[in-house]
Amino acid sequence: MQAARGGAGRPGRRPERERQRPPGSGAASPCAAPGLPPGGATMHPGPPSAWPPRARAALRLWLGCVCFALVQADSPSAPVNVTVRHLKANSAVVSWDVLEDEVVIGFAISQQKKDVRMLRFIQEVNTTTRSCALWDLEEDTEYIVHVQAISIQGQSPASEPVLFKTPREAEKMASKNKDEVTMKEMGRNQQLRTGEVLIIVVVLFMWAGVIALFCRQYDIIKDNEPNNNKEKTKSASETSTPEHQGGGLLRSKI
Repeated sequence: MQAARGGAGRPGRRPERERQRPPGSGAASPCAAPGLPPGGATMHPGPPSAWPPRARAALRLWLGCVCFALVQADSPSAPVNVTVRHLKANSAVVSWDVLEDEVVIGFAISQQKKDVRMLRFIQEVNTTTRSCALWDLEEDTEYIVHVQAISIQGQSPASEPVLFKTPREAEKMASKNKDEVTMKEMGRNQQLRTGEVLIIVVVLFMWAGVIALFCRQYDIIKDNEPNNNKEKTKSASETSTPEHQGGGLLRSKI
């Protein structure tokens, strides 16, 4: 009677057995993870090791992308204008620049032969330096250099690779000797030019003195010409026929 009364009093209520559904018999939940069966989507799907292979691969890919984005957002930019200078047979100097507003605490330089996998790593902790010396290099060998900036968040991506080749010691000595010979020749040429200039200056001064002396003598001679003419005229008048005291001319008796 109680069961009938209860069923009659509550017509919309179903028995407990009807309300309980076995797992896998219902519709798919909107919170189901990809790759899981419709009935297995629950709030606690279990450890990732129990997931299907596709779901685990998708999770790894997503986590990798997130980590890469975080690292790229915090790490500094790669150095730019990486160049190699002062190249010698056994040493060289690599220099670089950094972008503005980059906060770095050091730099990392990786040195590697072109055809060898052995890598040499140099770390600089000076924040103001923009160059690094490479030593113990082999002559007539090709090397590849990368530079990375270091910050508190981590390292920057590697810079563009720079390829350079060390010269031979004989070539270096030959070029050095050639430079010395060139410098000596330049010194000799400079001395010759200096001597030639001095000779030309002395000759010009001599010509100037001769011309000045000639002009002076010419002026003196020109000034003395009127006086000479006057003296000649006076002497000519004195040697002419004398006059008689009485006013007549003296005549000779024949």
